[in-house]
Amino acid sequence: MADKEDRAPMSTSDAPQRADQGPEGSGATPATGPASAATPGPASADTADSGSVHASSALVVDPIRGVARGTAPAPLSILDLATIGAGYTPAQALAATTALAQSAERWGYHRFWVAEHHGMPGVASSNPAVLIAHLGANTTTLRLGSGGVMLPNHAPLVIAEQFGLLEALNPGRIDLGLGRAPGTDQATARALRRGRTDGAEDFPEQLSELTHFLDGSFPANHPYARLTAVPKGEGRPPIWLLGSSGFSAQLAGRLGLPFAFAHHFSAANTEPALELYRSSFRPSAVLDTPYALIGVGAVATEEEKQAHRHARTAALGMLRLRLGTPGPIPTLAEAEAYPYNAAEADFVESWIGNLVLGTPGEVADGLEALRNRTGADELMVTSHVHGHEVRHRSYGLIAEAYGLTAAS
Repeated sequence: MADKEDRAPMSTSDAPQRADQGPEGSGATPATGPASAATPGPASADTADSGSVHASSALVVDPIRGVARGTAPAPLSILDLATIGAGYTPAQALAATTALAQSAERWGYHRFWVAEHHGMPGVASSNPAVLIAHLGANTTTLRLGSGGVMLPNHAPLVIAEQFGLLEALNPGRIDLGLGRAPGTDQATARALRRGRTDGAEDFPEQLSELTHFLDGSFPANHPYARLTAVPKGEGRPPIWLLGSSGFSAQLAGRLGLPFAFAHHFSAANTEPALELYRSSFRPSAVLDTPYALIGVGAVATEEEKQAHRHARTAALGMLRLRLGTPGPIPTLAEAEAYPYNAAEADFVESWIGNLVLGTPGEVADGLEALRNRTGADELMVTSHVHGHEVRHRSYGLIAEAYGLTAAS
């Protein structure tokens, strides 16, 4: 989920804003336009015409509400940024993300989301649709999605076609998570938009347009009524709104959409945002009751001390982003040798304090305590520490301790 309000869980721009990044969108009153049309259930594997379409008869019927596997008390999912650590290449980072998705499917995680970030040397996930297509070809049952697509960077028709294509390739497995922040600095945002004036304040209107393209539901007198987002199959991916403050929480509630909150970089706002989402909720054709997940930074190791040491690599990466000097995720040696001043040391300790760290059992207990405190329906864990092996091992330990079993 992203770097400030309404990046995905979390996006994923999960880091503090850069020094040159402007303010987020305005606090304009969210649109209260019609909720999107009913989201059809996942297509059956029998509807696939060819083995190149990755359908499965084991798919979950409800396209939004997650499944708690094994003895897990709640659904557990993963947010991944395809982070690039010092000493690694982008190709290695993407290969590690692919391997992690395959393991996540085997371990019993419910969904696997990837983010949209631009101009960040430590993140390889710049185009969620392309990465999701690759992951779909390398998994069979895992739900895949964007955490999220930064809608102001794109024409809604393009996103409707990209995710319609993903849904056709992977029936019943795709989530479309949307954020309203740029996912980058302002100069890069201008380069992405090429003169378009749409910004975060236009998000409700863009969301309405995207929904109409996905559903083919423009009014007859609308300029786009004769346009079709292709391919258009029987199903369409459910839309999630992502955020780190109250704007998207309220908008998601008013539209009756599922909501994903970026607790991993906005922990102080989690409970107020979820309360606002629930109090604003209006039943829709998509959901009759609220459904919210939260992104949670988590690191599990066999020894508690090691989890805290590894967390410092991610914390230093966030600090550098905050200082306007982003780079690859620093190594453990770099993080421990860095000459922190008092303010920097405070930032690092504060950032680590919002993570769930420790032995597998401690992390499982911490996740459950957080879920009980916030009332979240689902947890989405994320880790940006240095070392693909460390992250992979951490997710496996968390899955086992939380009670997941392999997907059927």
